[in-house]
Amino acid sequence: MDHTPPGGWVGAGLGIGLAAVGRPAYINAGRAADLGDRRGVAELRARTEAVLDAAYTAGIRYVDTARSYGRAEEFLAGWLAAHPEIDDVEIGSKWGYRYVGDWRLDAGVHEIKEHSPAAFTEQSARTRALLGDRLGVYHVHSATLETGVLTDTALHRALARLRDTGVRIGVSTSGAVQADTVRRALEVHVDGAPLFTSIQSTWNVLEPSVGPALAEAAAAGASVIVKEAVANGRLAPGGQDGTPGARRAAELAAGLEVPADQLAIAAALAQPWAGRVLSGAVDPAQLASNVAARDLALPAAVLDELPELAEPPADYWRARSERAWA
Repeated sequence: MDHTPPGGWVGAGLGIGLAAVGRPAYINAGRAADLGDRRGVAELRARTEAVLDAAYTAGIRYVDTARSYGRAEEFLAGWLAAHPEIDDVEIGSKWGYRYVGDWRLDAGVHEIKEHSPAAFTEQSARTRALLGDRLGVYHVHSATLETGVLTDTALHRALARLRDTGVRIGVSTSGAVQADTVRRALEVHVDGAPLFTSIQSTWNVLEPSVGPALAEAAAAGASVIVKEAVANGRLAPGGQDGTPGARRAAELAAGLEVPADQLAIAAALAQPWAGRVLSGAVDPAQLASNVAARDLALPAAVLDELPELAEPPADYWRARSERAWA
């Protein structure tokens, strides 16, 4: 399957992710200011459609969603149905988590992880019912070595059957040992062909440790997608949490007279292995700022300093796990 962006893409290199608009609660900073109490199903459906409209106008042609993103797949399916003229958008979704938050901000648990063949069978059927042949990429959501998803040969066979219909199969990764997961995923073959040929990982200037493994993935022919480039809002305007790396990133951005999100996304786009970088914008204004990053050429002195902003991976992921859903 050819994943080369078609000629004329204005926003080549960028994608739009729906994690923050498909459900009322998430871990991103600033949601109280961004969404307030306007989080009903109809309100978030309209917000999702507005973001998708803005993204398409900006030239973005890759949309990322997941079974666990509340009703994001449903919202996306509705937007596609309302725009039958749009036939050049690639859709990626994910299975492996179920949304159980019941549309409540105060839910004790918002999602449950399961990487079994039964979960894949159930969730892929639901995804295909909503997105049909528009589904182009299907990722294992937050694959890890511990869940067994990378060693389950029965599951691999089921995934390969979907692969053989023309859907690219991949993994998304999270956690301090993402690099190990990426490398193990690249080793999995079914019927002599690589199974996982799309890799979606968290990379940002505060947590760049997966970078070498992503370079290996790109060299092996896999599509590489960067998620959480703004570190769940820590690298966005108003989201700085006072940690040294986030504070210094904001200072560097100010020196360039751009908002922090543009510095963060430009840094991700500057990685030679990055095929796409996802925006997690919740409104057209945020999307426009993210899109502007593609025109930001970071000076050599800034690029040289960015590695100094990195936090120890274990510390980064510990803090992320402690973030409240709001």
